[in-house]
Amino acid sequence: MAASQLIRGVPANVITGFLGVGKTTAIRHLLESKPDDERWAVLVNEFGEVGVDGALFELDQEDSIYIREVPGGCMCCAAGLPMQVALNQLLAKARPHRLLIEPTGLGHPREVLEALSDAVRGGVLNLRGTLTLVDARCIEDDRYLRSETFRQQLEVADLVVANKADLYGPEDLQNLQRFLSFLGEGTEKPLQVVEQGRIELDWLQLPSGFQVSPGNGHQHPVTQSVDEVELLPECGYLRSENSGEGYYSCGWRFSPEFIFDYDALFSLFSGAEAERIKGVFITEQAVFGFNTADKVLTVLELDDILESRVEVINQAPLGWDEMEKSWIDALVDNQYTETKVFYESK
Repeated sequence: MAASQLIRGVPANVITGFLGVGKTTAIRHLLESKPDDERWAVLVNEFGEVGVDGALFELDQEDSIYIREVPGGCMCCAAGLPMQVALNQLLAKARPHRLLIEPTGLGHPREVLEALSDAVRGGVLNLRGTLTLVDARCIEDDRYLRSETFRQQLEVADLVVANKADLYGPEDLQNLQRFLSFLGEGTEKPLQVVEQGRIELDWLQLPSGFQVSPGNGHQHPVTQSVDEVELLPECGYLRSENSGEGYYSCGWRFSPEFIFDYDALFSLFSGAEAERIKGVFITEQAVFGFNTADKVLTVLELDDILESRVEVINQAPLGWDEMEKSWIDALVDNQYTETKVFYESK
């Protein structure tokens, strides 16, 4: 990709935060608020292997919003190769006026910022403020306080955004402010309080305080190329698992021939015990995105998707075989048997 193909100095923001804090909702809000005459690009990284968030970002602005996913864990790993390939391809295709980067909630935001260093030094990107979303209620949860990733997300933030403020108790915000003061050794870190991810466009203009120092990245194996999409087997669905950072994920991809029962899916998502579960499904009613975090289910009607997908994330492995059967049982009128016959007869 020649440098002349790119718009130089593209403003770029990293928007990070732990699992279920509302990053996807916040970015959707920003995309809906963007200037009509601008093209924006989003590079989104998912812990799971199948990739769901790209479909959840769907908006009626296909010619001005470009989405690229890097599934399968932290996109900065293996010397940043997955991220660099996806970033170069996205910038060449979109030629955007702004780039938003959403690392997985279990990723390493400091290393993601380091991985951007070449593009920043080369003048391709103009790194702007890093926004970290946080749910202030988590400050009293030892799982978060013991997490190096959670602390790092707050440490690299140029602006901390306390999301889901409508759910806070009387002391939650004060606890967050004290914790931020402790992390900053008494220095107050900028803080904004919002509901439902309503980030203001002006916050994207904040300067970045991150000092890039090359050579500090870490490496993990790359599970697959960013362009590699495994073909579905004859049965019509594929399961993929991942683990890391103390979490486990299992995802499924389903043939577009599979039509799911909306009510059955709603029941499955509502009763899920997993810490995080999100999916996009073709149903007999319409196409829907399902998103469960903190045992709260959000359902979003979508225009179209290539195939149904779902990802489950939890701190301990769940009964994946049993869960798989539940997805298949949610097909309309035992359609799995019919579709399997369709595949086998080809």
